[in-house]
Amino acid sequence: MPKIKPHTQKVSSSRDPRIAIAIMAAGKGTRLKSKHPKVLHQVGGKPLIAHVIGAAARVVPAKDVYAIIGHEAALVRQAVAHTGIGFVVQEPQRGTGHALMVAREALAPYDVVIVLSGDAPLIRSETIARLRDFHLANKAAMTLLTATLANPTGYGRVIRRTSASADVKAIVEQKSTTPAQREIREINSGFYAFSAQALFGNLDKLSTANVHGEYYLTDMASVLCKEKARVVAVETSDPHEILGSNTRAELAEIDQHMRAAKCQKLMAEGVTILYPQTCVIDNDVEISPDTVVEPFVQLLGRTKIGGDSVIRSYSVIADSEIGDGVTIRPGCILDRAIVSSHAVIGPYSHLRPGSEIGEGAHVGNFVETKKIKLGKGSKANHLTYLGDAEIGEGVNIGAGTITCNYDGRNKFMTIVEDGVFIGSDSTLVAPVTIRRGAYVAAASCITQDVAEDSLALGRAHQIVKQGWAKAKRDTAKAGKKNLLS
Repeated sequence: MPKIKPHTQKVSSSRDPRIAIAIMAAGKGTRLKSKHPKVLHQVGGKPLIAHVIGAAARVVPAKDVYAIIGHEAALVRQAVAHTGIGFVVQEPQRGTGHALMVAREALAPYDVVIVLSGDAPLIRSETIARLRDFHLANKAAMTLLTATLANPTGYGRVIRRTSASADVKAIVEQKSTTPAQREIREINSGFYAFSAQALFGNLDKLSTANVHGEYYLTDMASVLCKEKARVVAVETSDPHEILGSNTRAELAEIDQHMRAAKCQKLMAEGVTILYPQTCVIDNDVEISPDTVVEPFVQLLGRTKIGGDSVIRSYSVIADSEIGDGVTIRPGCILDRAIVSSHAVIGPYSHLRPGSEIGEGAHVGNFVETKKIKLGKGSKANHLTYLGDAEIGEGVNIGAGTITCNYDGRNKFMTIVEDGVFIGSDSTLVAPVTIRRGAYVAAASCITQDVAEDSLALGRAHQIVKQGWAKAKRDTAKAGKKNLLS
């Protein structure tokens, strides 16, 4: 993942406050019924936590983002270590308040600590920046990010001092609400901004006197209110962005929301997506204008596609680069491949990692490639395997050709220079070089280098036995008569 530029908006003051972002990522995700860490489940083609890190690192530098990890901590660290963030291990996991107790040493040097949830991937950097700015402008000890839901059942209600006030009197959990409080639709999202001094000066006042025996960060609102410190709330403009992923159904809902938004964005930028409900397009995919994506296409990972290309139905393209004016015919699979402009791929081609297809080249039906360079204008149109090969420009690879690149222990290279013609059903036993302009006759087995402009034949001598087939049939008929008599 490339380095993410920090958010450029700054809050003016005599000294810019030092801001850290802590991402809660220690949970097991019991309701997902999974042995894997909750925050590593994927939506939009990336782990949940990767989306949150991406948003956070556009607001503060990555070095000021800390993931508080616990369950399967090593796996979580490994998955997102490349982002450059810091890590704090919470072991055992005794609640969200305990997570910040464990992170106290890392976070105490900052002026403001923003707390995000690692399982809420729709959070936007603009909302995090708004939470930060609102918190600083109100000189608050704690700022809650809230949302108004049509159905707030199950969520803690935010009780403001007055309906027009930013100040919060309490957060009341669903089970403790009065009938009047249950009518309140503004809920606590679990995203906060704290004055680090107020947070760590009062964090030890949290209690485990609850059914789970855990320290809840939500309780900091009442702790700080008792200390006469200011607690305020700011509402998000999009309630979707605070939604967490506690069940497989919620994962699917968030994934669908994210992918629908991705398709809408691409179409607004000039990409034609004929039936977006059927397409799976990951969040980091880039497509240039005037490209057409047909139904039932999957574009995964960090795939980049140029303009004026056509991606036909049922193709699956992962972490690949596609040039301008490329046609990907139906049913192709591309994995970490590079396809240059105006090439034609498929139908039913399989380009494995390391495949580089040159400008205007053709890779046709049921052709598999792996770690090859296919030169400009070259063609491999039918039923062929090309692996560990460098193939020049203007080369014709006949149907059924195979590069025999593996001897059971080592891989070897095949070199085919410009203008070579390889006849159908040829086997090229590597290491071998076919020089410029040479011909390889159909059905040849080539085990030695072929000189420039020469013809290579590697066939067994043909033997024809006249009348053999008739004699075989006559013998069979005679044997059948003997059995019946």
